[in-house]
Amino acid sequence: MDNTYELGNAKVGLLIKKYYWPAFVSVIVSVLYNIVDRIFIGQGVGAEALSGLSIVFPVMLIIMAFGMLFGVGTGVQISISLGQNDPVKAQKTLGNGFSLMLLVSVFITVLIYLIEDPLLKLFGASATTLQYAQDYLLVLLPGVIFQIVGFSMNNVIRSEGNAKIAMQSMLLSAGLNIILDPIFIFVFDMGVKGAALATVISMMVMSVWVMTHFLKQRSVVPLHFRYMRLELPIMKGIVLIGMAPFVMQLASSVVQAAFNIQLLKFGNDIAVAANGILTSVINVIFMCIVAVNMATQPIIGFNYGARNFARVKTTLLKGIVIASVISVIGFLVVELFPGSIVKMFNTSDQLLYDIGVRGIRISLAMSFLVGFQVVVGNYFQSTGNAKLAMVISLLRQVIVLTPILLILPNYVGLDGVWLSMPISSLVSALVVTFYFRREMLKLNEMIDSTEKLL
Repeated sequence: MDNTYELGNAKVGLLIKKYYWPAFVSVIVSVLYNIVDRIFIGQGVGAEALSGLSIVFPVMLIIMAFGMLFGVGTGVQISISLGQNDPVKAQKTLGNGFSLMLLVSVFITVLIYLIEDPLLKLFGASATTLQYAQDYLLVLLPGVIFQIVGFSMNNVIRSEGNAKIAMQSMLLSAGLNIILDPIFIFVFDMGVKGAALATVISMMVMSVWVMTHFLKQRSVVPLHFRYMRLELPIMKGIVLIGMAPFVMQLASSVVQAAFNIQLLKFGNDIAVAANGILTSVINVIFMCIVAVNMATQPIIGFNYGARNFARVKTTLLKGIVIASVISVIGFLVVELFPGSIVKMFNTSDQLLYDIGVRGIRISLAMSFLVGFQVVVGNYFQSTGNAKLAMVISLLRQVIVLTPILLILPNYVGLDGVWLSMPISSLVSALVVTFYFRREMLKLNEMIDSTEKLL
């Protein structure tokens, strides 16, 4: 069945299921990049090296933010263009998006290289962990272009309906990373540098793989070099749509840095290492929910462009249900088995175990509310409402979280750092519920209006 035909006609439930599992495998495999690095470093080098990797994580979020900006922005615009039966605009969007990926990759690489030392210190590196963070980051920087191009173009592959190819890309890349990590870290005794090198090689392989897909004209929307010439209206459309996930990722970087600083202030380097474990757990749950977004985004974007609003509503509601189930399952696992999770990363440091278990239990106490918020934010992004998508994205991770993170630890110490997350999740869930109810009324009106015209 033609991809664009099934987006507009196949049963929504079956279509989400078809798109979800490849997306799920892709995102889980992508999460393994950081988790596998942390497990091997935590077990093979130690808790302080694990803390060093936690310091680099905000920098990696900045890099990924640009991947989200161009990957999501280009992908959503292509989905909408296909729904409007405008293949030329879709091809121009792809060409412009690819040019932006290349230009910004070079800029970011040079900029981070020039300011890496003060940047890592700003993000919470101590005298003990700075060298580990520098060793990892300086090896990683030459691979920034592969990370942005590989991630962004893979998202475009998914947006055009080729979820299985996008899944294969991630399996190839992450599988290679898992193989190379122990070889470089243990066999060649490269430590954190080995983990970074394995990541760079793996991302380079994925970039070559996804570019082959577009250059050999196997894609629904092929890449033509004549469309790589930048056009302001197309660039503006890409950036506006991609701005919400971009700002969210950028904000996540700032918040992660604030977490590291507060953990170092009210705890120690081991608390920063524990936050690295916590972040890995959060990423697993969050990315399982993101897979729901990846499955529903092309369906929502295409049908919104085609003005099939009833199909949009059905997709949204089913996505919320699936994401909520995932959130509840994740909540139960982390609250029941936090000790087992910590021991995956380090089995010898009792202090890391104690801090990590308490941090996980407190921080994720409201994690069952996250799925609903993420899917609603994705709906606004997929339908072109970039401003509201950005507000919802920033609400939980920045607007509510930051003041609590900065104030509460002054009264209750280290527990205040952990408590900032569940409080933020609860408050933002209430606000998102308001926007969701308002949007459902609007969507119902559009459905009624469309049906009257038929």
